[in-house]
Amino acid sequence: MSRADTRLKVFGAAIELIAEQGYSATTVEAIAERAGVAKGTVFYNFGSKEALFAALLEHSIGRLSEALAEAAEGERPLDRLDAVVLGQLRFFEQYGPFARVLLAEMWRTAWQEAVTQLRERALGVYARVLREAVAAGELRADLDVETAATAVFGMVLTVSIERRVTRPDQPIERTHETLVDLLRGRLR
Repeated sequence: MSRADTRLKVFGAAIELIAEQGYSATTVEAIAERAGVAKGTVFYNFGSKEALFAALLEHSIGRLSEALAEAAEGERPLDRLDAVVLGQLRFFEQYGPFARVLLAEMWRTAWQEAVTQLRERALGVYARVLREAVAAGELRADLDVETAATAVFGMVLTVSIERRVTRPDQPIERTHETLVDLLRGRLR
């Protein structure tokens, strides 16, 4: 198994455990056991639990940002906004434990670099699309784009988690339709 494959296995185990029991309660031993690797392998690849979590956040935020950027294609800015919302819903459908970790763990002061990365990369996609919609006259000119980007991202994150827990059978398209209705009604 390559080093990259090992790191992905450890990331998968870590995100699941942290989502289940929290960062503080998750041990390197438990991560190694869940990943099917030796504890020393975790330390060899990351050095410490803190470094593992920082690398996990960087990796996951990168994947999320790429998914949102790919979704941000289309003719009209509002269509791109709708597509980014759907892209975020689909990403968290696939990576549900990461959504829970973002909501519960990431806002501690120890992870400010990851918060900055999330803000610049993932929320940056929303902010760019919202700015383009304002410039095109599709959204009101006085829209606070940065706050709106954070609010939309947070709304989709929260709804993604709630949907997985309480209504897993609800089609993602229905959730998307409701979110788009809310957004278009309030942002204009």
